[in-house]
Amino acid sequence: MRLRGKTAIITGAARGIGRACALRFAEEGADLLLLDLGRDIDEVPYELGTAEQLAHTAELCRASGVTVVTRTGDVRSPADTASAAEEAVARFGRIDVLVNNAGIAAPSGTDLHEIEERDWSVMLDVNLSGAWRMTKAVVPSMLRYRSGSIINVSSTAGLVGYRRFAGYVAAKHGLIGLTRAAALDYAPLRVRVNAVCPGSVRDDLLLDGRMLSEIARSLDVPVDEHEKTFSEAQPMNSLVEAEDVGAAILWLASDDSGRLTGSVTTVDGGFTVR
Repeated sequence: MRLRGKTAIITGAARGIGRACALRFAEEGADLLLLDLGRDIDEVPYELGTAEQLAHTAELCRASGVTVVTRTGDVRSPADTASAAEEAVARFGRIDVLVNNAGIAAPSGTDLHEIEERDWSVMLDVNLSGAWRMTKAVVPSMLRYRSGSIINVSSTAGLVGYRRFAGYVAAKHGLIGLTRAAALDYAPLRVRVNAVCPGSVRDDLLLDGRMLSEIARSLDVPVDEHEKTFSEAQPMNSLVEAEDVGAAILWLASDDSGRLTGSVTTVDGGFTVR
């Protein structure tokens, strides 16, 4: 019960890594505010997490005996992010952990000079500025208690380049920079900021995951071959599981990593070592 007595906000919690993280946190005793957009975005060419999926995540977490609040909101909106933080404080009294997991994989699959202005903007607004807005919203509560842990979910694309994914790569690299700068801002006040960089994460049906298949689609990799294709690129010859990423985030959220800030932890089966 490493998170007993703590409150956490997890964005992008309807499915995939967000759901895996929420389940691990609940098992370790954390009360939760789970945030997801709950609808599609015009510029994103695939279905995003739904309000029903978010409710299902909450139901699974409540089975561990913790209190769970769900909220639909857009990390592109300062009003929505501020309101989510205010609700968490009103309900639980404080915010101990923030997991900035909300993100999109597309619009991608286009050479840089062919990226439309709106596609570039939505990628950065969700994947980078959304994390900044959520951090801005929760930090005042953390500073009040001189304690807190913020975990930004970046990607191997935050460490290396990928062809035809300039917007995604730029946003995820930016998230690493945001992590390091924020870590220095808040280290004297004992609010820690770290990043996790997942590699190719398998789309677990129980978690309603679909990020990897969407990346495959953007790369014109046949859906029925994408797991084999991505696995062959991994030194460990296997895909990362969402639970692997959730375990790393749990450690960064807990007091077990109490002297760690500004770090970038890869969960990629050795992909970025090469």
